[in-house]
Amino acid sequence: MDFSGLDRLFRQLAEEGFLPGAVVLVAREGEVIFQGVYGYLDPEKRLPMREDALFRVYSMTKPWVSALALSLVEEGVLSLLDPVEKYLPEFGALRVGREVGAEVREEPLRAPLTVYELLRHTAGFTYGVFFASAVKRLYLEAGVDRFDLSREAFLKRLAALPLRFQPGEAFEYGLSTDVLGHLLEAATGKSLKDLLKARVFAPLGMRDSGFQAQDPARLAQPFPQDPETGRRIALIPVEAPPPRYAGGMGGVSTASDYLRFLEALRTGKGLLHPRLARLMTEDHLGPLYAEGLKRGPEYLPGPGYGFGLGVAVRLSGAGFSPGSPGEFNWAGFGGTYFFVDPALGLSALYLSQAPNLLSVLEPARALHSRLGARLQHAFRTQVYRAFTA
Repeated sequence: MDFSGLDRLFRQLAEEGFLPGAVVLVAREGEVIFQGVYGYLDPEKRLPMREDALFRVYSMTKPWVSALALSLVEEGVLSLLDPVEKYLPEFGALRVGREVGAEVREEPLRAPLTVYELLRHTAGFTYGVFFASAVKRLYLEAGVDRFDLSREAFLKRLAALPLRFQPGEAFEYGLSTDVLGHLLEAATGKSLKDLLKARVFAPLGMRDSGFQAQDPARLAQPFPQDPETGRRIALIPVEAPPPRYAGGMGGVSTASDYLRFLEALRTGKGLLHPRLARLMTEDHLGPLYAEGLKRGPEYLPGPGYGFGLGVAVRLSGAGFSPGSPGEFNWAGFGGTYFFVDPALGLSALYLSQAPNLLSVLEPARALHSRLGARLQHAFRTQVYRAFTA
C-alpha cells in the first residue's frame, strides 16, 4: 500500500499554512498501517506536533454519547422508546415552530419525543448556527448554542424554544445529543463525565479522553487567526472543568484513543453487543433520506448517506468521494474527522485544530483542484487510493 499521496496532502497543508498541525491514523483489521504527524502543536510557540497530542473533537463527542446510551439500553436502564419527558420533565410542554417566511407559527407535538429521535437527530432540535431560518434565529437569540451555560440554564432555555420539525419528520442536526447526555445523567444519577469514563473510556483503555485536557502541555492549538479570512479563532476552553458536560461538543481526545473507540464499533467488541454496535452504525432514516436531499446543504450527511444512531451511514456508491455501502463517519467543527469501512476492515481519522478546513479550500490553489473541495473528501480519496496503488 502506498500512502505517499495522503502524506503529501497533510504535509503540504501544514507547510503552506492551511492547518497548524495534525495527527493522522489509518488502521486495517485493528493494525495501524499509516501514522502521520504534521506541523505544530502550538503554531504561535512553534512547538512541533506530537502523536499523543490532545484535541478538542467537538461533534465527534456525539458518537461517544450515542454508544453510551446504547450500553444503557443493553442493560435495560432505558428504552429507545422512552419519552424524553420521563427523565427531563421540563420538556413535557414542547411545541413545534412552523416557519412561514420570517414568522414562526407554533403547533402541538403529534407524538411524544423519544430517546430514539434524539439518537438519530430527528427530534426537531436544531442549532442557531449553521444556516439560517426563523426557528434558528430564536435559538441564537436565546443563546442555547453557548458553551458557558450551566446544565440547568441550558435545559431551561432549550425547553422554552419550539422544535423546528415534528419528532420523526425530518433529520435536523442540532442539540439532540446535548439533551441525550443530560437525559442519561437524569436516568442514572451520575454525571456524563463519570458515565463515559466508566462505561466507554475505561473499558477501551482511552486514558486521555474526557471533557478536560488533563495535560494542557499536550493540547493542540489553532492559528490565532484564520489564514484565509483573518478572523480570530477561538475554540472552546478545555483546560478546566466545563460549566456543563456538553455531549454534543465538549470532548477531548487523542488519535490513538479515538481509534480504539472506532475499532470497538467496527468489531462489536469491548463496548457494545455486536448487534447493538451494528444497530448504531446502520441507517435509521429510511424514506427521510430523500426528503433530506431536497433540503440541499442543510442535510449534513450529504448525498449517498443516511444516518444511524450518532453517525452518518453510506447507503450507496453515490457521493463526493470513494466509499463502500455500510461505511460510517462523522466530523468535528474544530477540524477533526473519521470514517470506518467495515467491508475493508478499515478505520481512518485525522485530528487537527483548524475549523477553516471544514470550509472550501481556496479555489486558486493547485491543491484544491487536484484533491477536492473539502479536506475530509481529499482525505478519503487518498486513503482509498492507497489500497489500489
